[in-house]
Amino acid sequence: MRDVSFQRNYVKHPAGSCLASFGDTKVICTASVSKDLPPFLRNSGKGWITAEYAMLPGSTGGGRKRRDGIKKDGRSTEIQRLIGRSLRAAVDMERLGEVSITIDCDVLQADGGTRTAAISGGWVALYDALRKVAADQGKPGPEYYLLGQVAAVSAGIVGGAVICDLDYAHDSTAEVDMNVIMRDGSLVEVQGTGEQGVFSRTDLDSLLDASAEGITVIMAKQTEALQAD
Repeated sequence: MRDVSFQRNYVKHPAGSCLASFGDTKVICTASVSKDLPPFLRNSGKGWITAEYAMLPGSTGGGRKRRDGIKKDGRSTEIQRLIGRSLRAAVDMERLGEVSITIDCDVLQADGGTRTAAISGGWVALYDALRKVAADQGKPGPEYYLLGQVAAVSAGIVGGAVICDLDYAHDSTAEVDMNVIMRDGSLVEVQGTGEQGVFSRTDLDSLLDASAEGITVIMAKQTEALQAD
């Protein structure tokens, strides 16, 4: 594991914000609350959580990263959908009521694992946004809405060894690459690919075990950050 940290209230105006750092990967996550629900949820009594993801110019090596236009590139679209699915798994939408929360994840610096850092930092920003929702609705606090704590980590097999929380050097040479999202010890989503061939069920189990250990560390860092009021 690289050094992991979550710096809350990194941006002044949103209901929740966090700078998530996984080694040299740094992602700003902000959570904004509104009543602007998608059409299929209007008058349903249920809330919604969605996400947007972008890599800022200067976030990667090899020249300037162009800004996403009105139409995002396929990678950014896939990642923001993953972030949204992952964070929706944390919240009871019926208890949330007709409230929409948007998690914006902007990569300041990329060194592997940007989507997992965004999910983990997004959960911290979401927690603080739920403080505001709870105050507005007269509820006891974020826990009223939460189904559990969500975090994510990458894992892979590099040179035959299982590595948890891949940086770019590991990711670019991995034989197997995986992203694992968990809520309180249960799996939310697993994305795994044999980048240079196939991998065995034993390899899969080893990667999931390593990811579970890594997510335990990340969740402890999330909790530490949230308790530092």
